[in-house]
Amino acid sequence: MSEPPVRVGIVGLGGIGHHHADRLEEHGADLVGGVDIDAEARQEFSEEWNVPTYSDIDDILTEIDALFVTTPNKYHEDYATAGLNAGLDVLLEKPVAHTLDSAERIADSAAASDGFCMVGFNNRFAAPVEVATAYRDEGRFGDITHVEANYVRRRGIPGRGSWFTSKEVAGGGALIDIGVHAIDLALHFLDFPTITEVSATTRAQFGTREDYGYLYMWGDDEGPEAFDVEDSASAFLRAEDGRTVSLEVAWAANRPRTDEFVLRGSDGGAIYDRKSEELTIYESGSAGSDHLTETAVDTADNNTHLTEVGYFLEHVAADEVPERNTISEGLAVQRVIDAIYRSAEDGRAVELD
Repeated sequence: MSEPPVRVGIVGLGGIGHHHADRLEEHGADLVGGVDIDAEARQEFSEEWNVPTYSDIDDILTEIDALFVTTPNKYHEDYATAGLNAGLDVLLEKPVAHTLDSAERIADSAAASDGFCMVGFNNRFAAPVEVATAYRDEGRFGDITHVEANYVRRRGIPGRGSWFTSKEVAGGGALIDIGVHAIDLALHFLDFPTITEVSATTRAQFGTREDYGYLYMWGDDEGPEAFDVEDSASAFLRAEDGRTVSLEVAWAANRPRTDEFVLRGSDGGAIYDRKSEELTIYESGSAGSDHLTETAVDTADNNTHLTEVGYFLEHVAADEVPERNTISEGLAVQRVIDAIYRSAEDGRAVELD
C-alpha cells in the first residue's frame, strides 16, 4: 500500500510560489493551499491551482505536513517560526532572513520543533556540484585551501522600488540576493569551516544613478530614489584552519558576466561555471613524464529547484531530518553576510565569534 502524498502549503504566492506549485505537481505532492497578504495574489493563485488561499497562516497550519516559505526576506521569520512551532517541516527560501538576529530566532525555533527547516540553496543540487563534492570527499583534490566565488552580472539590478532594493525588507542588495548563493557554494566546497575573520567592501555605483544604462530590468523602475542598498560587494573570508574564500558579487559591473567557482587544492583543482554548468578538473602527474591535465566533466542536465524539492519531500515523507541545506549551514552563511556588511560599514576586517 503506497504512502499518501505529502500535504504542502505555500506562503508567498508570487512568482516563486507558482514555480514551487509546478514542482510539487511534478513530484505528486498534494498542494493544499496558499497564504499571502495580497488579495490579488491569492485570487490568481487560487484560480490557477484550484486550491483555497488565505491571508492568515493559522488557517492552514493544521491541514498540512510541510510549509514552503517564499516571501520577501523580512517576513521569513513570522511564517517559518509559525510552521516550525506547529511541528511542520519547512522549506525556507534563501537567505534565512533579512538580519542575523532574525535568522538566529528561526534557528532556535527549528531546534525546538518536531519538524525540520531546510534552506533553499538550489545550486547545491546541480549535477556538476554533486560531482565536485564527491571528488572532494574521495580526496581527489587533496586539501582545498582556497575558493574563488564569483556571481557577477554585467547588468541585472531588480526593479528599483521592488522589495529587492529596499534594505528594510530585503536586508541588503546584491550580497543578500545573489551573493548568498556564492557564499553558500564556497563554504559547501570547503565543507563549512568555521569562518573567523571577514574583510569586505560594498558599493552602490549603479543603482543610485539617474543615467544607469541597461537593456532590461526585472520589474518597473522607480529610479535611484527607490534604491538604498549595495549593488556590488568584494570580500575575503578566513577560516580558523587557515583556509580562505575570495568573493566577488555584483548586480551590475562594467565587465563580462562571471559565475565561476574556482577550487584550489593541494592535489588538484576545479572550475565550476554555474552559468554554463561546465566542470573542469585540473591536475598534474609524473607518469611517463611530468604533465598537466584538464578534464572536462559532462553531466546530464537537471532542474536544481525540482531536485531540491524532491529531496525535501522525500525527507518529509520518511520523517527524516535532511543532511543537506540545513538550518545550521544557512545560519553560517547569514553570519558571513552580517560580517561583510559590518566590515564594509566599519572600513576594517571584523572577527566572528
